[in-house]
Amino acid sequence: MAKRVAVVLAGCGVFDGSEIHEASAVLVHLSREGAQAEVYAPNIPQMHVVDHVQGQPTAEQRNVLVESARIARGNIKDLAQLDVKGLDALIIPGGFGVAKNLSTWATQGKDCSISREVEDVLRAFHAAHKPIGLCCISPVLAAKIFPGCEVTVGHDTECEQWPYAKTAEAMRELGCRHVNSQVTEAHVDARNRLVSTSAFMCNAPIHHIHDGIGNMVREVLRLA
Repeated sequence: MAKRVAVVLAGCGVFDGSEIHEASAVLVHLSREGAQAEVYAPNIPQMHVVDHVQGQPTAEQRNVLVESARIARGNIKDLAQLDVKGLDALIIPGGFGVAKNLSTWATQGKDCSISREVEDVLRAFHAAHKPIGLCCISPVLAAKIFPGCEVTVGHDTECEQWPYAKTAEAMRELGCRHVNSQVTEAHVDARNRLVSTSAFMCNAPIHHIHDGIGNMVREVLRLA
């Protein structure tokens, strides 16, 4: 039987939701590997809406589930309906929506809180020893919830290629072990069944990001 994988989205658009290329790559690689993706998102207001041309917030208000449905082509469920018993794995793509809508990392960093619904889902998969795949900024969720876990957001030294490298230090301060990796690689924490890849934490060609997400998806399915 095809493995069933929950994909949790945080909206639609890099600056205020899920990073669309990452979410698409996850769905493409799951399909290629013969897995069945089931897409979910929390039915909550976005923190704010960003004009992606100007890069500035607007006065508009949008809903995370409604926006995520754009990526899922309407085939999406409220995160409140997720039942870990019928699923084999969980994957959360990145994008600022993870740090704004699924958590408060964008405004509070390591002192953030995580949406109760999202935390409950992560803890349920972890308790069931089912693998969790994390892209880009989403490994901060694991760092906050599972002290001592191993994840990657790429490199820990900031430079033009790695503009968000300070995230690694904040994760270490939470008791997480950050593992430096290349954008095409995925890191596996076998003990916690966590698989992470840096994706757009790196200024890299989009096909390298696509390849890294493919490696993450394959490792998640191997563990499922």
